Parts: sequence; structure tokens; C-alpha cells
Amino acid sequence: MVYGVGGNPSDKHKGKSFEERVQSWRERGYSTHFMTGIAWGEYQDYFTGQWDGKWHLDEGQVERSGDTIWHGHLVPYIVPTANYLKYLKEKHVKRVIDAGIDAIYLEEPEFWARAGYSGAFKREWQAYYGFPWRPQHESPENTYLSNKLKYQLYYNALKDVFTYAKEYGKSKGMNVRCYVPTHSLVNYSQWQIVSPEASLASLDCVDGYIAQVWTGTSREPNYFNGTAKERVFETAFLEYGSMESMTAPTGRKMFFLTDPIEDWPRDWVDYKKNYEATFTAQLLYPKIADYEVMPWPDRIYEGLYRVSKDSDVKAPIPRHYSTQMQVMINTLNHMPLSENTVSGSHGISVLMANSLMFQRFPTHDSYEDPQLANFYGQALPFLKRGIPVKTVHLENVSYKETLKDTKVLLMTYSNMKPLSAEGHQYIAKWVKAGGALVYSGRDEDPYQTVTEWWNTNGNHYARPLDHLLEKMGIPAGAAGGEYTYGKGTVYILRNDPKEYVLKAGGDQQLIQVVKDLYGRKSTEGLVFKNHLYLERGPYDIVAVLDEMEDAQPFTVAGPVIDLYDPTLPVLTEKVIQPGRQALLYQLKRVSDPAKPQVLASASRIYDEQVSGNSYAFVCKSPLNTTNVMRVLLPAAPRQFSVTDPTGNPVSDVKTSWDDSSHTYFFQFENHPDGMHVKVDW
Repeated sequence: MVYGVGGNPSDKHKGKSFEERVQSWRERGYSTHFMTGIAWGEYQDYFTGQWDGKWHLDEGQVERSGDTIWHGHLVPYIVPTANYLKYLKEKHVKRVIDAGIDAIYLEEPEFWARAGYSGAFKREWQAYYGFPWRPQHESPENTYLSNKLKYQLYYNALKDVFTYAKEYGKSKGMNVRCYVPTHSLVNYSQWQIVSPEASLASLDCVDGYIAQVWTGTSREPNYFNGTAKERVFETAFLEYGSMESMTAPTGRKMFFLTDPIEDWPRDWVDYKKNYEATFTAQLLYPKIADYEVMPWPDRIYEGLYRVSKDSDVKAPIPRHYSTQMQVMINTLNHMPLSENTVSGSHGISVLMANSLMFQRFPTHDSYEDPQLANFYGQALPFLKRGIPVKTVHLENVSYKETLKDTKVLLMTYSNMKPLSAEGHQYIAKWVKAGGALVYSGRDEDPYQTVTEWWNTNGNHYARPLDHLLEKMGIPAGAAGGEYTYGKGTVYILRNDPKEYVLKAGGDQQLIQVVKDLYGRKSTEGLVFKNHLYLERGPYDIVAVLDEMEDAQPFTVAGPVIDLYDPTLPVLTEKVIQPGRQALLYQLKRVSDPAKPQVLASASRIYDEQVSGNSYAFVCKSPLNTTNVMRVLLPAAPRQFSVTDPTGNPVSDVKTSWDDSSHTYFFQFENHPDGMHVKVDW
């Protein structure tokens, strides 16, 4: 992905045009795609008047104080006006298509919840609603209207630009594909950002998404058992899950991003630990096997960060970490799609909706939802007990696949509201057919009474839940307890879900209710444990959860290659402690074990040749990094050779033979033009 027509700040000193940058990658054998921001970017020529002779800094997103929210020097977060979109199409999208680019990524359609006070936004309000702008801080209704507009503006913006890209590409005989790299609904809700998210999947001009989940998003603290802290693995698992469930019923393409560092300066030890956590989380979704790797490679390989938490010494990426990272990334080349499922009791789902983003800022009537606790209060009590909890999107319930595998649906309207009445008929139908719905909520938050479909146009429901209850023959404002509808069950808990996690032991009633309902749907009942385990082809993926009474480690029987260890050891067993994760190559499940093959490597393998008793290949990886490999051979090696791209033999090669696994270990320096390896036995 070549970023930005004008590059990004780290490209500036290289002085290459966009077309030269594209060509430089094509010369190395890469297919080139294009990515740029839609809510911000190096668009100073637009803001300072070079494009059309008018200054446009007044089109930035503005807070109540009158301050513009900036992404960089003369780079505001943008209110996507028609004029700005015209500039983006003419100056950027047209140029990249003319350069032969047939895949375009417009990333991060973001409107800050605290914004909404600029002249540009006020004009968009008048045009959309037909009445003058109202300050969002003055009432919940104004906040709701403000955020609905922010949501709609970026929905329209992406539809406009992508439609142009596809039509312009078609005029040149090209099939241009259009993708949206976006943070998860979980993260945007927690960070108080509004974005179109799930609704984009309904657009014909959107081919798919990149789930932008990484340590920076997943380390945002949340509450569980009365404690707020970082829970990187658990948050990443829920973030990736919300992105998968957002698109799975729609058939849209989904790439998962994972990043070995993050935007915020930390230390290399921290980056490594949390990269393993997010990487493991993404691999636990066996129906997705497309990934974005190493975003901003210059900051990964050239950035200077602290060597440890307590050190002031800054250094480039340690060799052991770059080696491990490259092993992990090259593993993704072989990560198969799988019909296998993560271990544990399946069928617990948490309902989400895009309106989760609408109620986050500002606070009204002193109603607080600390760190998105109303969401995590439904998900973490089960995930922490080894249940691979899923999220489902209210916008997708009309697809029959959405609730097909759900036994118990957890739901609240304390942190979101249904944007239409339609979803309720599908939820009611699912309950009637035998589903179990657990609704948690006091329904006292200030957004219950905003002017919306449930209290206008002949509807007179005091709160949106009452409309759903009526469909199931349950009285409005029903008290807590169990109700029957058709073959299904509705259980109402008159607690906001945040109460389950804001105090220690607060989730006990929820756990008991769900356990009871699940037991009626499943002969084996709800099984609690402290780990998640998945087999994908030859790979074992494990996460062991902490903070629970069960503090036992999880053991995987070998022989396995430990892919999170840069020495690629062969282990007779791997013991994973609570709070840690593992990615293992299970040697008992090697495909075609009689065939010589590279099982794991910190480089990418090309031009493999097997003849007689020899195996040869080329391996490529970045300069100034160390390659490690474990190669499966039919017998102990008799001799080997490693030569550099110019044909000179390499003498500094470390090797070792593991007779129990019939694998040969190599270590030598990498080269992007290819190191040539040959082994005889």
C-alpha cells in the first residue's frame, strides 16, 4: 500500500513523486494499492487555498471551545463537505487510478463526538435536518441528532468518493476495488468517535474492510470485577469479533490488521508482549485468513523506542523481536481458513448497534458509562470464563445467518438505541423459534426519551424496549424476571450491565441466569474454563486467561515448534501461563510429512526445488534482520550451502539438527534480493 499522493511526513525527504514511489515497489515485484485518510491527510493544498483559491481551514472539526481538532500541521479533522470531496476525487483518486492503481483504501472515517461546532457543520445540519443547528451539549436529543449527522456525513462521503472511483476506473477499463480501513465499533465507541461502521456494508461500492485493531486500540482500559486496567488480549478478541460479525452475513471482504508497535511511544518489551496478545486474538477467528502486516514499516525498522519500561535508552528494534515478528508474519502466508471452532461453549452473543457511538459524549443528567462498561459488562464475565463470546450487530439481524448459532442473546438499550423498528421483528421471531434473550437495563439513561421512531408518527412507547416487548406479548415496563414467548424465553434483569463489572463480584446474577438458560438449550451446559484453544491446519493457537480463580497453566503436548520464540525450539510440550498466549506449529499435523519443506521462517520462501536427495530454495526478508528457519528433511543433512544474491558463499551460518522432529535449524543474515539455500542428505 502506497500511502498518500503526497506521501506521509516520513516520505518527504525522499523527494519522489507518487508515480515514482509506486514504480519503486512494482520493480521489486509487488502489486501496489493506495491508501489515504478520508477524515484527515496531507491535504494542505486544499486548506491553504492552493487548489481553488480559497482557504478551507474553517472546514475542520471544532469543539465547543472553538478549537479545531488537529491531526497534524495544517491538517484538521475534516467535516466532509461536497467541495472537499470534489478535491479528493479530482486531486487524489483520479491520479492514483491514472497510475494504474486498482485498489483504493480510504481509512478512518472519523468524526469526534466532542466536535460539531464549526460553521461547516452548522451548514450541513441545516441542509440535512431542515432546521437551524442546535448545540449538542444542551440536551441528549441535540447530542443524538449531532451524532446521527456525523455518522451520515461519512457514510455519504465514502459512497460519493468510492462511486466516483469505480466509475472512473470503469471508463479506463479497470475494476477498481474500494475498502474502508476502520477501527472497530468497540474502539470508536470507547474513544468517543462517530463513524459509519456496519452501514457501509450495504453499499455496492464498498468491497470490504480492514479491521484496524492493534495494541493502541486494545490497551484501552476497561472494567472487570471492580478493576479498571488494560486487558489487551480480551479487548482485541472482542474488537476483531465485532469486525468479523459486522461483515460475515454480508459477504464483504475482511482483512485483519495487527501491528508490532503502536502510535504511542512505549518500550520494546511492552510492544512484544502486546503484539503476541493481539496477534493471537486475530488468529482465533478461523473464517478470516487475510491480513494487513507491518503498517508503517519505516517506524518499525527505523524507529527508536525505549529498551525497557524503566530505561531512558532508546534503540532500534531488537534483533530477537524483528526475527520473531518476521516469523509470525510469514506464518500468515500459510494460515488456512478452517471449519474448526475455538474451544468452549458456543452460542453466547452480545448485541451491538452503531448507535453505541452516539451516547458517549457529552454526559447528560449525570449518567455515566465508564470505559464503555455497559458493553464490557455483558461480554467480559463470559470471555474471562473461557466462553468464546460473540458480538452480533442489530443492523444485521435481518440476515438469517446473524442469529443462527446464538443460543443466548445478551442485550441492553442503556448504551445504544435502535435506529429503526425493523430489527425488533427479527429478534422477536428468533425468540419465538426458541431463542433465549437476556435483557439488562434500568432504561433510565437520558437518551431513552429522545425524539425517535418509538415516540413519533403514531408510536407512543416510553422507551424503545417497550416496542420489542409488545411484539413478544410482554407488558411495557415489565419488571425483572422470566417471560415466555413461543418456544423461547425472555429474562429481564433491571440492572444496567455496567453494574456487573464496576464492582467486584457484580456479575454473579447475570452468570447464573445465563447458565440456567444455556443449560436448557444444550445438553452439556455452560462450561467455564480459563483458556481458549484452536487448531488451524498445523497450528495450535492458545490464550490463557487470568484474573479468575482458575490459575492453572494450559499445556499443549508436543512435539511443537514455538513460533513466539525467535530460536524456533522444538518442545516436547508447551506450558502457557495465565495472561499469556502461544502460537505453535504442531509437528504431528504436518501436511505431507515425507516432503522436504520450510515449516517456519523469518523470511518468505520462493523457488523451491526438490531433486533426488537435495532441497533448494530462495528466502527474502529485509536488510539488517536475522533469519531463522526450521526445515523438515527426510534424513539428517549431509551438507548445506547458503549463498548471497551475488553468488558468494555465506560463512556465518548457524545450524543444528533435531533428530526427534527431523528438522534442521538455520540462522543467518537476511537480504531482500534473496539468499539461496541448498541442503543435501
